[in-house]
Amino acid sequence: MTYIIAQPCIDVKDAACVDVCPVDCIYEGPDQYYIHPEECIDCGACVPECPVDAIFPDDEVPDEWTDFIAKNYQHFDMEPPA
Repeated sequence: MTYIIAQPCIDVKDAACVDVCPVDCIYEGPDQYYIHPEECIDCGACVPECPVDAIFPDDEVPDEWTDFIAKNYQHFDMEPPA
């Protein structure tokens, strides 16, 4: 499992999540931040720090934002899980 950053982060890009990540697995993209799925240790430290509630475990992403799962993996040139 990894965490996914979804739509509420678009163009907000508050770096509070980056600051608390113990393994530095959150990377800035052109329009939002992304969590590297192979580097994330599933600690969840980023979730309460997000001021726009944009971070979800990959199996709990709200239905209207599930396309962000693939977007996250594609950012790192990886295939999303089946």
